[in-house]
Amino acid sequence: MARTKQARPIERQASSEYVSYQSSTPRSKGAHDISYATNGAADKPAQAQAQAQAQTAAPTIAKREAGATQLVIAVAGIYGSFLTWAYLQEKLTTTPHGPPGKTEVFKYPVFLNTIQSLFAAATGALYLWFSTPRGQSVPPIIPSSRILMPLLLVALTSSLASPFGYASLAHIDYITFLLAKSCKLLPVMFLHITVFRKRYPLYKYMVVAAVTAGVAVFTLHSGKNKSKGHGSGSSSTERNNAWGLLLLGINLLFDGLTNSTQDYIFGAFQPYTGPQMMCANNLMSMAVMTTYLVLSPWLVHTGVGEWLGMDIAGSAGELEDALAFMARYPSVWSDILGFAACGAVGQVFIFYTLSTFSSVLLVTVTVTRKMFTMMLSVVAFGHRLSSMQVLGVGLVFGGIGAEAAIARREKIAKEEAKKASKAKAAKAQ
Repeated sequence: MARTKQARPIERQASSEYVSYQSSTPRSKGAHDISYATNGAADKPAQAQAQAQAQTAAPTIAKREAGATQLVIAVAGIYGSFLTWAYLQEKLTTTPHGPPGKTEVFKYPVFLNTIQSLFAAATGALYLWFSTPRGQSVPPIIPSSRILMPLLLVALTSSLASPFGYASLAHIDYITFLLAKSCKLLPVMFLHITVFRKRYPLYKYMVVAAVTAGVAVFTLHSGKNKSKGHGSGSSSTERNNAWGLLLLGINLLFDGLTNSTQDYIFGAFQPYTGPQMMCANNLMSMAVMTTYLVLSPWLVHTGVGEWLGMDIAGSAGELEDALAFMARYPSVWSDILGFAACGAVGQVFIFYTLSTFSSVLLVTVTVTRKMFTMMLSVVAFGHRLSSMQVLGVGLVFGGIGAEAAIARREKIAKEEAKKASKAKAAKAQ
């Protein structure tokens, strides 16, 4: 991933897992658009004209040709970084520390994500510098004031999503967490149906039905396994599962809003690139979470802090309590730094894959990576799945795989149609 000359700036393409919104996002200036319906090019006609001339002069190629070596690097990078990231995540959130009878578990998600955002922002800045063609200046991560509001929304939603996800792990197991996190298509479709009034083809609704049924079957039978032989504890287990799924549902809703807003940014503020987004989003998220960590000792003693459940961090606030926890158990530092580094490197490989290959490859890699993550969790942490839970997993990944396969065919058909139309236009000239 050295600095190389590129025909045009890297542009992110939305994977089919999150649906393609760029063509469906409303362009009218409504209440939800605030004031960022354009990227400010109208205020700078000379710059817009220069960009148009540069795009006309540059060859219009969708993706540069890549060899098998680059393919292996991209796939191995995504698998290696995110499988390790998921392993460290489960290890951090489930491993008990301390003497028997007085064990405690790491439970400081905002602190953890602040460290990861710091690593990702620094890594994104390096990636932005290396991906800038030679002879050109490095593009700013905030090219105009109009992009600030949507970037801030992404920072807020991504910062809010994670604590709900980690909180759900206190009520559901990690396998259920992984399975539900594979279903990001649900909140994305919900947001686009309710907010943007978009309609989807029938197969999308069938995918949602299969995925929802799979998660329901898996969760219900997970509760039965846990409550075997306990009788009276079954109702409390079901309540815990329901509460955990509610927290996870809020996490997925924020994730869906984050992805929808990111795709809006890439569609409305072209040529905004992946490395710019990676650097800006992580810097702003780090600022939001650092503000929370600094204010948490005061918020904890207020009604707002009690309503938010901040008492889990203790009266000292999450930052001081997290540092005290790691002072007692210094070995946790290596897991936290490894988690942050793997998350940052994984983001780079995702953008590298999108810039070098098509989004079709990324969809395939993403689906299979999640399956391997679940298999790694089962092997590494000794989870046991019943036959009905295996059926639930099959329904989820069967639905996601079918959606990815259909999206792949649609993508290839569109690319072929574009090539045909370009060839016809060339002949006509």
